[in-house]
Amino acid sequence: MDAVPVLLTSAQLTSTSLLLAEAAARRGLEVVTLASPLRLEALTGRHVHWYGGPLLADRIASGLDLALLEPADDWLAGLPDEFTGRRIELTTLSEAWTARRPLFAKPPSDKQFPAAVYADGSRLPREGDRIGPNTSVLLSEVVTFAVEYRLFVLDGQVVTGSRYARYGRLDTARLDGHSDEAEVRTFAERLLGAERDALPSAVVVDVGLVQDPDTGREQWAVVEANMPWFAHSYAADPDAVLDVVLRATGPRSEVATTDQRFLRGQPALTTELGTGPPA
Repeated sequence: MDAVPVLLTSAQLTSTSLLLAEAAARRGLEVVTLASPLRLEALTGRHVHWYGGPLLADRIASGLDLALLEPADDWLAGLPDEFTGRRIELTTLSEAWTARRPLFAKPPSDKQFPAAVYADGSRLPREGDRIGPNTSVLLSEVVTFAVEYRLFVLDGQVVTGSRYARYGRLDTARLDGHSDEAEVRTFAERLLGAERDALPSAVVVDVGLVQDPDTGREQWAVVEANMPWFAHSYAADPDAVLDVVLRATGPRSEVATTDQRFLRGQPALTTELGTGPPA
């Protein structure tokens, strides 16, 4: 077996995959872009890490003995109100279709349909790839996030982060040195202290400042949790992001016992290649 680890990325290159490829190369990893089944076959038996979409990951994971960590679908819905600032529930599309109020809806992990505010449940999709009555969906009250940050977490600690939006519009800035840094890190420390056992050792957690439209009261709250191997880094430090990605994907034999319950299911290998944009 070739002893040099591999960072495997999908053929759909993004700014994050390019930054991670550069960081991996600096460390001596071999960087491979998955452009054909033949390239995949050449990696059999290698020590492989992955950055790319979940659909393609599901197709290649078994053949590469690739383990992928992701937060549980119901993690966000199970958080106490002090960490969410809004009502959230995990349900199915068939239940969501009956809602008669404005709601924010998103798939818990994969991206079967756009995460967005819908006028009511009837506006949610009823057909499409991997969409059906039993498709899981997270529903929440409609709230306004004044600012949102992406935090890359390793062993319960924030190793790097980035602002990514203000009032729903893309607006990136590094967390380090930002005027919000102390408040973001204080909230994250409290959250991760309470929820460390409920998350994988490598995970992305998005947090934001919620504004109550009636009272103007502000509260730091969790936006969502994501798999690091399919998350934009924005202005976060690429080397620290790579640390999280490498832990979140890799050989199954290296997965810690405490992370076993966060392993993504791994269907059999096929040669069909496809992907989508990162979260």
